[in-house]
Amino acid sequence: MVSGPDAPPSAPTFWQALCFWLKLGFVSFGGPAGQIALMHTELVERRRWISESRFLHALNYCMVLPGPEAQQLATYIGWLLHRTWGGVVAGALFVLPSLFVLVGLSWVYLRFGDVPAIAGLFYGLKPAVTALVLHAAHRIGTRALKNPWMWGIAAAAFVALFALDTPFPAIVVAAGLVGHFGARRWPQVFALGGGHGPGKSSSGPAVIDDGTPPPPHARFSRCGLVRVVTVGLGLWGLGMAVLALAFGWHGVLTQMAWFFTKAALMTFGGAYAVLPYVVQGAVEQHQWLSGAQMMDGLALGETTPGPLIMVVAFVGFVGGWLHQVLGAEQALLGAMLAATVVTFFTFLPSFVFILAGGPLVESTHGRLGFTAPLSAITAAVVGVIVNLALFFAAHVLWPQGMAGGFDAMAALIATAAAVALFRFQVGVLPLLAACALAGWCVRASGGGLA
Repeated sequence: MVSGPDAPPSAPTFWQALCFWLKLGFVSFGGPAGQIALMHTELVERRRWISESRFLHALNYCMVLPGPEAQQLATYIGWLLHRTWGGVVAGALFVLPSLFVLVGLSWVYLRFGDVPAIAGLFYGLKPAVTALVLHAAHRIGTRALKNPWMWGIAAAAFVALFALDTPFPAIVVAAGLVGHFGARRWPQVFALGGGHGPGKSSSGPAVIDDGTPPPPHARFSRCGLVRVVTVGLGLWGLGMAVLALAFGWHGVLTQMAWFFTKAALMTFGGAYAVLPYVVQGAVEQHQWLSGAQMMDGLALGETTPGPLIMVVAFVGFVGGWLHQVLGAEQALLGAMLAATVVTFFTFLPSFVFILAGGPLVESTHGRLGFTAPLSAITAAVVGVIVNLALFFAAHVLWPQGMAGGFDAMAALIATAAAVALFRFQVGVLPLLAACALAGWCVRASGGGLA
């Protein structure tokens, strides 16, 4: 319980923290920005478990990492409060509620997606997703594109993906190298922006305050680093070995595990940054699902709590169902297994990054050499997301291909969704509900293209 504003709060017990992380997992809507804001309100301002500057210091580290920064931030704070198990519980409870919800919605989608009423709802959701992706590019761009150099990096990334079909990991690596070496010559160009710099909290003293020394478990040691990395690699190797022995290296589940391991290591810039890589690999290369199904999955991911990157569970579920990884008689079980495999291999690296790197981060403060690659990568991600918006728009406006007809009703819904987002700042859930209803009305009246 928190006393007056000038009195230090009592440290939460493990059980109190577990209850909070469980609650957070069920109410963390709104994407990473909303989730980070919610954690700031609860942990910094209301409960005072961590001070503002320590919260932002942890957030800056999570932003540098590939993967979902909100889930990694929860893992970091849970680890700082209650050692390794505190981090594991915080990170896992941030993900598990959305996994269960998304598996249920994915089953409804595959089982009843051809029912006219359900098809009508998804007809309206696809244009909304296109507007959401474009809005994400704008939102990230306003933070990242602070000077002509950053605009140039974004434009180069767009051209590399759109015109040259460059693999997404190559774009990430190239942008990171530009930031790393460019900061030595032009440090002011690559200074990290976005409102995540140091700040001063007026919320009062915190359990982990500005001057609180790192607890013993948060102090860096080579033995601790080796132990965490060894356990992480061991869990990954054991999982891959089991899948390879059971299904073969070229089996769908084994290839999903390998693909999403690479995705977890290469997706800098948040959940929307992972989507181009997933589209390249899961849709175009492996053909686990179609582009239209990918858009439907993103719409479902936007309606569930937890990190938006959980859309990968939908990819796994649909791929496991369509490819019958456990046979036709066990389609549902196979799909659930695929969703679980994908989730495990996507999030395992995030836990290793936090538990292994946290002690080192606690002993350092933000440095340009630490954050400059992120600035360049985030700028490149803007161009990548714009390319993704065009990919989705093509599927929405010309559902039968460019040779087919133009879907004017879908264009109208997409335009209305964009106006609602950019002009009126409508929330994601109300927007999706309104577009789904509009799509149902259009299909019920016989409008729109199939």
